[in-house]
Amino acid sequence: MKRTAALSLCLAALGLTACNDHGGLASNSKVCVDFKQNKAAALITGAEGAGPVDECVKRWAYSLAGSHDTAGTVADAAVAACNVQLARWNQQTLSQPGSDMEAASLTTGRPTTPLSEHATFTAGRALFYVVQARAGNCAPPPIINGVPEGVS
Repeated sequence: MKRTAALSLCLAALGLTACNDHGGLASNSKVCVDFKQNKAAALITGAEGAGPVDECVKRWAYSLAGSHDTAGTVADAAVAACNVQLARWNQQTLSQPGSDMEAASLTTGRPTTPLSEHATFTAGRALFYVVQARAGNCAPPPIINGVPEGVS
């Protein structure tokens, strides 16, 4: 009887150690962004171009990655949270001559516009960061007043 109880307890413990939020997959924290070191990088990128959009999406994607929604849904939420930064980037682009011209995409070869490429870039980065955070079982950045630290 003691032997059966001990065996049952061992099997239960083994089953629990195999589980985590990723369906039993091992985590790899080496793929995680270190937001403590990343503060300096965020300041260097400046307030123009893709830098602020990428930083915002990264921080929101990491913050929301723990959700049980699909990675695509979480990525869409991260993009939505960064509409202000994306709008600033789009406005900067629209103020440049020829910004409304259609050209071939550098990645797909299909006709596109700069604003379409911004949207594609932002959505792609958001999905990447969600998957990265989940794969590494990564810690999110600190939250201050309901917003990830470093989002401006």
